[in-house]
Amino acid sequence: MEYSPLPFFQRGPSLVTRLILFSLAALVLLFADARFRYMEDIRGVVGAILYPLQELAEVPASIASRVGQYFVLQSTLQRDNAQLSQEAFVNATLLQKQEALLVENENLRELLKLRPRFEPSAQVAEILYRARDPFVRKIVVDKGATDGVTEGAPVIDASGLVGQVHRVYPWASEVALISDREQAIPVQVVRNGLRAVIFGLGYDGALEVRFMPVNADIEKGDLLVTSGIDGAYPSGLPVAFVDSIERNAAYAFARITCRPASGVGSHRQVMMLANADSYPERPVAAERVTRKSAIGEQGKAD
Repeated sequence: MEYSPLPFFQRGPSLVTRLILFSLAALVLLFADARFRYMEDIRGVVGAILYPLQELAEVPASIASRVGQYFVLQSTLQRDNAQLSQEAFVNATLLQKQEALLVENENLRELLKLRPRFEPSAQVAEILYRARDPFVRKIVVDKGATDGVTEGAPVIDASGLVGQVHRVYPWASEVALISDREQAIPVQVVRNGLRAVIFGLGYDGALEVRFMPVNADIEKGDLLVTSGIDGAYPSGLPVAFVDSIERNAAYAFARITCRPASGVGSHRQVMMLANADSYPERPVAAERVTRKSAIGEQGKAD
């Protein structure tokens, strides 16, 4: 004989009602976090609490990496040393030429009364792991708010632009890679100065230049660098190389796919630059303030 509780002891809302209530609460929290950022402090506290556990989880991988590095063959080290010595010799020559060009450029800017270029500060960070969400392209690094990192800071490596700081915790930061779907970067073709916008496609090693006319002067192999007109990225950072171009007269825009210039999948260290908050103020913002004040004074006069 099956036993079932009396209806007198069945209390509380039904399962469907609970599902609806919790779903509404989740939607309200998502909207409040996206619109008013009410959850930033709570997220920071949770990140601070979970940081020791993250470091503990990273210990096995760190030990395995160190053991693998210890058993590297001597011949490999000698070959790498010879290659690095040759590259250092070539780079030293290029550096001397670049220093002369920089001095000449500064003299020309001074003669033309142009504003000096802003050089952002930088600090080195180490990649801890990738984000757990398989539908985003993000990494977590070991520098956070305590190290002066702020949201929007550009992140680079030795080859080019890696991404942008998306979220900051006390001792760690989340970086959105340039291949993430939400990333759009103003770029410029080095060969002819043509400006464009490059978008991430949501999977590794894939970028796309959109809204480029079919007859645009862009070729396979062209290097795309940041244009700097958005104020988020410094100008001149390598972003991608043009991989393929499909031109069809039936469409207004060409289909241009690119590969990233950076090697985020090959390195453990990245460099975090100062974000746009450290850049000089935009003239457009000053004009808007002037217009608003003028409109306010006119309203008071009326």
